[in-house]
Amino acid sequence: MATIRARKRTDGSISYTAQIRLFRDGAQVYQESQTFARKQAAQAWVRKREVELDQPGAIERANRVGATVKEMIGRYLLEMAKARPLGKTKMGTLNVIRESYLGEVKDQDITCQTLVEYAVWRMSPEGGAVLPQTAGNDLAHLGAVLSIARPAWGYAVDPHAMSDARKVLRKLGYNMRSRERDRRPTLSELNKLMEHFEGILAYRPSSINMLKMVAFALFSTRRQEEITRIKWADLDEEGSRVLVRDMKNPGQKIGNNVWCHLPPEALAIIQTMPRALDEIFPYSAESISASWTRACKFLGIEDLHFHDLRHDGVSRLFEMDWDIPRVASVSGHRDWNSMRRYTHLRGRGDAYENWKWYQKILLAPVKLGARTLK
Repeated sequence: MATIRARKRTDGSISYTAQIRLFRDGAQVYQESQTFARKQAAQAWVRKREVELDQPGAIERANRVGATVKEMIGRYLLEMAKARPLGKTKMGTLNVIRESYLGEVKDQDITCQTLVEYAVWRMSPEGGAVLPQTAGNDLAHLGAVLSIARPAWGYAVDPHAMSDARKVLRKLGYNMRSRERDRRPTLSELNKLMEHFEGILAYRPSSINMLKMVAFALFSTRRQEEITRIKWADLDEEGSRVLVRDMKNPGQKIGNNVWCHLPPEALAIIQTMPRALDEIFPYSAESISASWTRACKFLGIEDLHFHDLRHDGVSRLFEMDWDIPRVASVSGHRDWNSMRRYTHLRGRGDAYENWKWYQKILLAPVKLGARTLK
């Protein structure tokens, strides 16, 4: 049974509230209502909904309580933590989404329009005025949750909502693709950072040895999370290579273990580390990132990420006339398109051939703090 009631708004205009109530055996089993500005729209909605609700199982689906985006993200984080903790960027992004208004949206209400509205809201002043690329990252991380919410947990998620939303945003002119970074540290910037970290070690010897961390990241082209996972058991000194476990890869992140060649500078740094623990660099990736960020801020070095050391390391090898397969044996890249994003050449030759800090880095003593000892 459906009814349409006209109501006068405070501004004098008329709205039309359409209400559908369904009964079985004298008991009401379903109720739904919507308000429209035009009576014809209300009548069209009633006809459409009555046809939909007449389908087998429609009332049961409509009465389903469902799960919110916040609940789905919470479950995703819990399940993923059992396999391997997520990166801080993805974790932070998902936490922002679930605490936003989108977090209260139910699974069956996630549509292309809902996702487009959220992305546009994120780019507005009210949503944080983020760049389109950041909004695109939001959708990408949320998409990882939605992609398994339906098949793994049975949530009523439209499997086409996310892909349709991305198509709509592209049609609207938003470039949601991540901007390729071409930032590399200059030798002057690295010299300032080394001097800063040397001063910290002189004052606090048991702090993270950022001299060795920074240099190893540059010469090995390894990510900070990968560096902190490397164990002595993963090192093949004779073959000058190391087993990088769970290397980041879009198609396979967990169990993607890759043997990577170590340039002589990187192997030499490893050989100066104490064999006191299972890990070669027994530090926290989060603490390394925080130390790097504080140093750059203190020194006035703008827009330089720790990950840019990987860019610098890959570019350096090409500047030394290494070919693609040889560089890939160090970086772990599987194809040129991926490696190209890390390649930003400045010239020819090894810019670090006579680097004044290299010998200091090798000779720098390592004192492991109480937090790193077992």
